Amino acid sequence: MAPRETSEDIARTRTVSAGAILGNRADLRGYPYRLLCVVAQHGIGGDQVTQAVAAAEVLEAYGWELVTVSEFTSNRMVYAVLRRR
Repeated sequence: MAPRETSEDIARTRTVSAGAILGNRADLRGYPYRLLCVVAQHGIGGDQVTQAVAAAEVLEAYGWELVTVSEFTSNRMVYAVLRRR
């Protein structure tokens, strides 16, 4: 089982994994910033985009809105940038 991502860890890096959001293993209650990056690292291209966008949709229910999604082929990661409303 993957470890929980604490609000301190998330605040330090300003990122949270899509897997932690989708697996209910992320604690954003103490997150102090307005912008957040959801990172999808596993899968291939479309799978990563799907994970990142699905995690963004989960976070919409908690006051976050999707700003943009970017794919970086050099490190095979997808970032969804969200803004707290």
